[in-house]
Amino acid sequence: MHIASYIPAPHLASACTPVRQEAAVRSTFPTLVLACFLTSLLAPAGSAQEKSEGPTDPKARKTYEKALKYLHEHNTQSAFDEFKKADKQDGGHCVDCQIKMISYGVQLAEWKTAELAAAELLAEAKTDRDTAIAHYQSAFVLVEQGLQKRKDELFTRAHEESSKALAAFANFPDALWLDGTALAHLKQDDAARSKFEQYVKMKPGDDPKRQRALRYVNRPELVRAKMAPPFAVTTTDGQSISIDGLQGKVVLVDFWATWCEPCREALPHIRDVARKFQGQPLVILSVSLDNDEQKWKEFVAKNQMTWPQYRDGGFAGPIATMFAVRAIPHTFTIDADGVLQEEHIGDASIEGKLKKLIARALGPTEALVK
Repeated sequence: MHIASYIPAPHLASACTPVRQEAAVRSTFPTLVLACFLTSLLAPAGSAQEKSEGPTDPKARKTYEKALKYLHEHNTQSAFDEFKKADKQDGGHCVDCQIKMISYGVQLAEWKTAELAAAELLAEAKTDRDTAIAHYQSAFVLVEQGLQKRKDELFTRAHEESSKALAAFANFPDALWLDGTALAHLKQDDAARSKFEQYVKMKPGDDPKRQRALRYVNRPELVRAKMAPPFAVTTTDGQSISIDGLQGKVVLVDFWATWCEPCREALPHIRDVARKFQGQPLVILSVSLDNDEQKWKEFVAKNQMTWPQYRDGGFAGPIATMFAVRAIPHTFTIDADGVLQEEHIGDASIEGKLKKLIARALGPTEALVK
């Protein structure tokens, strides 16, 4: 599952975007982040992964630093090209380059390069944990590729790679997650359920992905749906909200900011929706991309935004990243099963869709009473 943001030309005049607008990219919640940081989470002292801090070849080192500079400038494509070049200059031994080639290769759908980097990681593996990480990264690439190309062969290969990762290092919940995902897409739901059950046993109760895994245990077919990313936030009033904790309710996620004129213009509409559907199984969560916390809080209070509010801090915030938000206002409508139904950039008429989803959540008898 992925949520990719696309900004069609007619919406540009009525939406706020970052200073540099990147092309829409794929991202798997939150596996992409895990792919980047698995090294530090799993690698023991003395492993090849932990020791690596970039290439050792002087020429490759300069190229690597150039790639990091491009990343700082949010120029993902150029950074990816330079990491690829640095790894080649280093004789295919730059583990840091390879991990970034996988991460950004998946984002940019550069599948051959991402697969090559995973193969190089495996060749560089010195310990069982290194081997597990390499097989996991390969499975990650194959799952993402399978989601885009919809080919069973890719999910079959992903299952094989996940199994190898678990054989090398059994206490690896994220490999279980990927294996369950691959098996579910192969419609082997009982086997997928077993993987998610094992995942649940390894994760703490408040982990958002554990909550999602519990949902998959009960209904493995949901893995094949376009699910909203599993997230959890604490709102301004201290309320803990997780997308899977809202099962049975329709959810409207509204990304905005006080500095965004189109967002301020859309505010009366969101406020009207909150009023109109009060008391019904609908939760509106407004996610602010403001940097200034005090200014945001004052704006929320002044404009009587009484529904749940959360500040993500910018386009690079964790929730905005999960949803691949590249312009605001940007709303996502999620049904009672957690499946993404609609997304809109700019102010849009959403009441009709919400009404239908709420009626479905209530069921025929309760809907008639309402």
